[in-house]
Amino acid sequence: MQIAGRPASQWLSARAADLTARVIARLVDESPVYRALPREEVDGEIAEIVHRNMELFATLVFERRAAYDSELVEQRNSAARRAEEGVPLEAVLHAYHLGIGMSSQDLFAAAQPGDMRDVQVLLTMVLDFLRRLTIAVSAAYLEERQIMESQENSGRRSLMSALVAGDPLDAVVHRTGLRLAPHYLALTLAIGENADERGSGVSGTVASRRKLRRLQGQLDRITGEPALTVIDSGGGTALIPCSASPPDWDELRATIERVRVVIGADMWVAGVVAAPGEVPDAVTLTADIVALVGRAGRPPGLYRLQDVLLEYQLSRPSAAHRELATLLDPLVGKPELMQTLETYVANGLNRRATAAALDVHANTVDYRMRRVAELIGRTPSDPADLPHIGAALVARRALG
Repeated sequence: MQIAGRPASQWLSARAADLTARVIARLVDESPVYRALPREEVDGEIAEIVHRNMELFATLVFERRAAYDSELVEQRNSAARRAEEGVPLEAVLHAYHLGIGMSSQDLFAAAQPGDMRDVQVLLTMVLDFLRRLTIAVSAAYLEERQIMESQENSGRRSLMSALVAGDPLDAVVHRTGLRLAPHYLALTLAIGENADERGSGVSGTVASRRKLRRLQGQLDRITGEPALTVIDSGGGTALIPCSASPPDWDELRATIERVRVVIGADMWVAGVVAAPGEVPDAVTLTADIVALVGRAGRPPGLYRLQDVLLEYQLSRPSAAHRELATLLDPLVGKPELMQTLETYVANGLNRRATAAALDVHANTVDYRMRRVAELIGRTPSDPADLPHIGAALVARRALG
């Protein structure tokens, strides 16, 4: 095949060195990713791969054939090294497309009308070569990333397990190569279903995985460090590396609300900051808080121990537990009275808010509260009786 009276393979071989230099110059000029790489790497290994591609294509043109897989080994190895360095795949592919594109442009620029048949054949070979390169390079890159992520995830799981179990950490840190944070924001999460999971047109498994990917991404952004997580679609535990200074809890509440919007599901979250050795107790505490706010019917959001101090203390096992719970025994078997009492207390003794929540008339609330007072011998609206009633409700919830 000839272009302007000269064999195309000879033209490509003769121009390979000059084209390589021009490709590298343009690559560094156009791509911040390659501009940030060490210059010796760009002028060394990467330039060698560009030159190798041009020489290989010249051989393919001379022999009128497609590339063998064995001829793309160096390109695959180079892609794997770029994956290790964190160079994005799109930047890797851009380099190959740029090199092939500039070579083709120069090759066809001198073509004459009589060269059209050979130009068509060459163009078909260019596209086939680029296709094979793209497949080989992408596969090698993604395989290396998969191996790296598998090893990284395995290391994170090992570190997470050791932290939560209170096991010695030195061996785990040495084996995984992960850095131990000064402190961790321990979060326990209870997560509701989102619209995709409830919908009939989307696979529940796909919807759950999508929700979890979004959640993981949002948790990683809280401090900019990858979160250690054991979470399924219904909730779980997250340990987020953080500095010694406590987080801004108002800002963290706003962040949790943003996460809720992103995943499209309600979340009840409890958090506490703990040193590595304090993580087991922190996880136990946050799990208790989430269970407590769930039983109490608290709204979604972020909770700390300070937010539920009284309820938490009253929910701890004690000799007074059962005695407190028996205060409400007269309401057993009368679910409408028990529900109205709980709603009335939760709404700050506001009869209209209680009526709206239960979808009944306010007079019905008054009647039921009189019946409650008659049965238990205490009046919810009486400041002297209310603490006992509130404690009894907490005790009954704690006892299940």
